[in-house]
Amino acid sequence: MTLRVERGGTDGVAVVTLDRERRHNAIDLETAAALTAVWREFRYDDGVRAVVLTGAGRAAFCTGIDRAASVPQPGSPYSADDPLAAIGPKAADLWKPVVAAVNGMACGGAFYLLGEAEFIIASDTATFFDPHTSYGMVSAYEAVYMAQRMPFGEAARMSLMGTAERLSARRAYEIGLVSELAAPAELPEAALRAARTLAGFPTEAVQGTVRALWSAKQAALQQALAQAPALIALGNLPPERQAALFAGRRTAPEPQVR
Repeated sequence: MTLRVERGGTDGVAVVTLDRERRHNAIDLETAAALTAVWREFRYDDGVRAVVLTGAGRAAFCTGIDRAASVPQPGSPYSADDPLAAIGPKAADLWKPVVAAVNGMACGGAFYLLGEAEFIIASDTATFFDPHTSYGMVSAYEAVYMAQRMPFGEAARMSLMGTAERLSARRAYEIGLVSELAAPAELPEAALRAARTLAGFPTEAVQGTVRALWSAKQAALQQALAQAPALIALGNLPPERQAALFAGRRTAPEPQVR
């Protein structure tokens, strides 16, 4: 299994852990399918009233799509299959609150998940970055999600600077991407504490508030995401050129952390 799910007892909190530590919790097709399935299961599980989403280990929360994953694509130039499009809770029509607990790196496709969490608690050693432009890829979905959670200039800088920079946990907290910082060892309990509080309130009121919060941004979000496939098709380098750039990443200068 690439996804570990622990359903709380009487506290109403489930913990969902990306469990591919050796791959920096990168998402392969099995993990993507498991995420979609678990969010949909939670819709019918009245014992789950709040969720903590995290990654195994301390090196990474998630590093996006696994580069080793083979993603079949339709022959039509008007269609593209994005394996991460349905990995978030909102994509599965789940309106129970999700608290993301970020330890280590969060980059690229991780923002599909972070973009659909209610709020983010991070360890003070966490970093955030978007590598797409460095590898000849358009940051479309990721940039859209982050532009809704961060000041525009900060989202633009992170999306455009690729692997040259990483956003520190402290800076992420200062700009409002992260709502709370914790020491790495204290991160799980900090996230659980918040989730238990949410799970302890009347669930109809909590879910209604979640839906109301997302309604404030959902129309603009859906319109922006609708442009993503065309932008990716126009701007992405051919896969073999992306792969060559990715293979050279080990010789690239160390990223700056700000």
